[in-house]
Amino acid sequence: MKLNAVKAIAVAVAAFGTLAAAPAHAGKTLDAIKARGQVICGVHTGLAGFSAADSNGKWTGIDVDVCRAVAAATLGDAEKVKYVPLVAQARFTALQSGEVDVLSRNTTFTLTRDASLGLSQTAVVYYDGQGFMVPVKSKIKSAKQLKGQTVCVQSGTTTEKNLTDFSKANNLGIKPVVFEKLDAVEGAYFSGRCVAYTTDASGLASVRNKSAKNPADHLILPELISKEPLGPLVRRGDDEWAAIVKWTVYGLLEAEEAGITQANVDDLKVNTKDPAIGRMLGTTEDTGKLLGLDKEWLARAVKATGNYGEIFERNVGPKSALQLPRGLNNLWTKGGIQYAPPIR
Repeated sequence: MKLNAVKAIAVAVAAFGTLAAAPAHAGKTLDAIKARGQVICGVHTGLAGFSAADSNGKWTGIDVDVCRAVAAATLGDAEKVKYVPLVAQARFTALQSGEVDVLSRNTTFTLTRDASLGLSQTAVVYYDGQGFMVPVKSKIKSAKQLKGQTVCVQSGTTTEKNLTDFSKANNLGIKPVVFEKLDAVEGAYFSGRCVAYTTDASGLASVRNKSAKNPADHLILPELISKEPLGPLVRRGDDEWAAIVKWTVYGLLEAEEAGITQANVDDLKVNTKDPAIGRMLGTTEDTGKLLGLDKEWLARAVKATGNYGEIFERNVGPKSALQLPRGLNNLWTKGGIQYAPPIR
């Protein structure tokens, strides 16, 4: 190869590297959010541990904390969020139409949703699976014992299709009893109209804790019949906004792995000698400029919500009302499958 050609390639590579490290444009969604001073977040109408409002209108849950972390990263204040409660049938339309900026509503990532709705999947917040709940008095111990039985299920969800697939694959002849609204599904199950109730296992735990007269009277069967990776979605066409939401979730995971907590984040900003922690907190490098944010975007998110482990424990973990095990949602270093790409 001639010397001039080699030099040309070297210049091109150097130029590409410079472009790759250049600050990102904020993107149209972030511009709109900054102009209004608020992130509009689509959430569940009421699913304890994920997104639910108390009698004072205060929202809590894993999905709510994702919204709060994004607001802290982008606007500097975790309270600058408007929550829009959405039923399952309306959630995608609300995001497509621009009614909400992000859908953080225990929603499963699937090929169909990724490829046909004009939406982008970001990062998995909770690895779940569909299960069944039955009254203890039914004596049912396995989902395979539901042959010919009625099962309450919500329409417009992956749950409905999974139930049909499970029934056909195992020749069970299950009879779905379908309702549009979650309250109707719960009411039908607890009134005895159905032998079983099916949804994500985390949702079953939430419903049992919230709505059962005596939670001990209801058993969540051991089988999971599907994979349900849950996480926030955004509209397709704004890659900058998708990156912000995705890396906020990744950042909360990276913070847990690095030992950055809500309590020590301020101290670490000043005293850490770990280059990786300095990079995450914006003291040694500015990763925020690559997202159209400032250098302390992640430090603010962790300060507002805690790291991923703290969010999990507070909302659904063994010490919460739901008492769910960490399981698959543990870090990869602790036997789970939560694994975030590195912030570097």
